[in-house]
Amino acid sequence: MFSSIKTDALAGLVVFLVALPLCLGIAVASGAPPFAGIITGVIGGIVVGFLSNSNVSVSGPAAGLIAIVLAAVTNLGYETFLLSVVLAGTFQLILGFAKAGTISSYFPSGVIEGMLTAIGIIIIKKELPHAIGYDKEHEGDFYSYELIDKADQGFFGELIHSFNYAHMGIILVTLISLVILIAFNKIAFLKKMKTIPGALIVVLVGVLINEIFRVTHSSLLISDEHLVKLPMASSFSEFVGQFRIPNFSGFSNPTVWVTAATIAAVASIETLLCIEAGDKMDPLKRYSSANTELKAQGIGNILAGLIWGIPMTSVIVRTSANINAGGKTKLSAVAHGLFLLLAVVLIPGLLNKIPMACLAAILIMIGLKLASPKVFMHMWQAGKFQFIPFIVTVVAVVGIDLLKGVGIGLLVSIFYILRGNMKLAYFFKKKEHETGETIHIDLAQEVSFLNKAAIKQTLSHLPRNCKVIINAQNTVYIDYDVLELIRDFVNFGAKDKNIEVQLTNFKEAYKMEDAHHVYSD
Repeated sequence: MFSSIKTDALAGLVVFLVALPLCLGIAVASGAPPFAGIITGVIGGIVVGFLSNSNVSVSGPAAGLIAIVLAAVTNLGYETFLLSVVLAGTFQLILGFAKAGTISSYFPSGVIEGMLTAIGIIIIKKELPHAIGYDKEHEGDFYSYELIDKADQGFFGELIHSFNYAHMGIILVTLISLVILIAFNKIAFLKKMKTIPGALIVVLVGVLINEIFRVTHSSLLISDEHLVKLPMASSFSEFVGQFRIPNFSGFSNPTVWVTAATIAAVASIETLLCIEAGDKMDPLKRYSSANTELKAQGIGNILAGLIWGIPMTSVIVRTSANINAGGKTKLSAVAHGLFLLLAVVLIPGLLNKIPMACLAAILIMIGLKLASPKVFMHMWQAGKFQFIPFIVTVVAVVGIDLLKGVGIGLLVSIFYILRGNMKLAYFFKKKEHETGETIHIDLAQEVSFLNKAAIKQTLSHLPRNCKVIINAQNTVYIDYDVLELIRDFVNFGAKDKNIEVQLTNFKEAYKMEDAHHVYSD
């Protein structure tokens, strides 16, 4: 955990800069006190970050839960709603011990890639109006993952409408911020400056520019409503007074239990999706335990509900920001939680000088990386059985919402898998082994993504310093997901555990030229 403490601390700082307005905005949009979002962000970083075994995932308030939380707060009142959060965390803890997290292994890569790409598109769409000065209603809209609300007219309606509120000072700060971020991504010597992240420079430059506008009384001055709004306590007692406890008398209210079950289900699914996506984006291709993550999320939500916080999940925007900033271990998630805690206690006034346009620029760049044209080309080259579920997921998530879109993508993937598996059943054989022995893994005639979980579990439990022979002699078809899993194991997992891998009888089309392996025909 402390092997890359300097890099992780800097990554944690970048994630903190992204997470701060997210915590505030989601809380406000959910009908909760702004401070409740900070509480959840701190717990998600420090507690869940420590308990989770994911190296890159970052947890905090989730925009996907806004509608559920807002309705619950309206119907139950905030103190009674907190009891639902505690119960939801308890349900998640039970799911973790029941090993329900393995469902995440059954999400095919095309659907996960589609989800990530769609989120990138939505982020860009939602941030563009605020990048030119249109901060509609409250911070909640500024960082909402929701496509558009019912008042919006079409996908580009809000963007076009926002030009009526364009502010030249905000546009200038946004453009400068984007130039800085692009420079840190494209210029060689800047890319190597991991000790000074581009996002930090963007924030510092944005504050400096606006302070110059203020001192010179420029018409370009960015007013307070377009700056970060962090709650400020005038004394320690006032700070402590922001914490509350749930209304435990609500145990007899059926709505409390229904709300808890709904939050637990939606939060767990979003967390599992994010964990799977985070593992896929992890440059080191490490596996995370979904069951451990559910337990960590459960404990986090129990604590959040007990001290005035709103529900949390593992969040893809924070996770992708963490990976892009160079986060290597879960220390970066813990560091971001510590930064949130220190910021709200020590420097709320300074943070309230940050233009939200700077943070919009940071998120737009994250969105561009998630929805890069290279992703579309990669999925197209993977073949129609990958591309069609991918593009369907993208359109469905953008056009409807995240969970329904992923569900539609899964249905399309299952349709194609069932077509391929109609005639041949899957058979997987694993011999008992001990360290030092040779292990034989024989693949069946048809190996689909439905077999990914079993193969993944077998590979992850192989002992150190052994030799494994993966035989595809009887195999007619190997799914892209399984090939990618084997490739990642050969390139990363096997190396870490000093395992010698021999791939035998693989068809020419399935040979992985970029993998370090020994072929034997």
